[in-house]
Amino acid sequence: MSTQLDAVSIARLSLHDPTHFSIPHSQTLHRLVLLQHWNIPTGSKVLELGCGQGDCTTVLAYTVGEQGRVVAVDPGELDYGESSRFSEAESSQLRAPAGAPYTLGQAQGHISQGPLGRRITWVQQAPLDYLSSLSSPSSTFSPPASKSKAFHATVLAHCLWYFASPSLILSTFRALKQHSKRLLLAEWSLIATHPSAQPHVLTALTQAALECRKPKHSDSNIRTVLGPKRLTELALAAGWQLESETLVQGGEGLLDGQWEVSACLSSSFEREVEENVSDERERTVVLASRDACEASLEGIQGGLKGVRAMDVWVANFV
Repeated sequence: MSTQLDAVSIARLSLHDPTHFSIPHSQTLHRLVLLQHWNIPTGSKVLELGCGQGDCTTVLAYTVGEQGRVVAVDPGELDYGESSRFSEAESSQLRAPAGAPYTLGQAQGHISQGPLGRRITWVQQAPLDYLSSLSSPSSTFSPPASKSKAFHATVLAHCLWYFASPSLILSTFRALKQHSKRLLLAEWSLIATHPSAQPHVLTALTQAALECRKPKHSDSNIRTVLGPKRLTELALAAGWQLESETLVQGGEGLLDGQWEVSACLSSSFEREVEENVSDERERTVVLASRDACEASLEGIQGGLKGVRAMDVWVANFV
């Protein structure tokens, strides 16, 4: 079966609006591309941190087969709706038929009821808390007395920017060394091979500039921006060794760049700057970065609708 056909069949298992099937289809197709670089064998036990609504979880469950298992961990509240991070225009494409955005609980529950549900265990917990629980003798996934580890691989796909700080990422990478044989990462690279992806890079840096000046407890989509170089340094410091890495260009159907640029250029973003950045010079820096993002649209055919997602860094550590 081709990757295209796989993406169609897998995407249909996720909760979605049939009139906007292209969105989950593109997201699923992208995850299948990531899996080609990670090479996870059938029958593997995989830990996924930052699973969200399960965009990557379904692909992992499909990949490991009937004898495999995926433990999907996310600290988000089950009533949290992913579409809330987008502008009103973009979120309308992700709404349920009744008009309400899908929540984590709804999305995960829908997947559990499908043919892949038996392969997935959902855990609502902070990653470090979950990893700490594995040391308990009563834990189902605790490593035996031997040096074998509970998971063949741990996946963090497009979730590292949600972490509150680099130090939290480092602590998580260190904790994973006790329980996983491989560390598989995928994150936006801050590299735009295609010129139309440059606004996505600029908006990520702009949102990060605001985020680091906001209160610590934030629900923003971009909280800690780290490129491949810094993420690799953190993994090495935690004791992992880089086995392979590559850059993947996002397909035209990936709308993440458009969503993030739209959020950055919204009036609500400017209000957030005024509310959270008191220093005049710091406020000027954030708004100047926002202006640069807006100006970058002028050279793109179609403006905002022509924005592509930036390249994705895909890495394998052992």
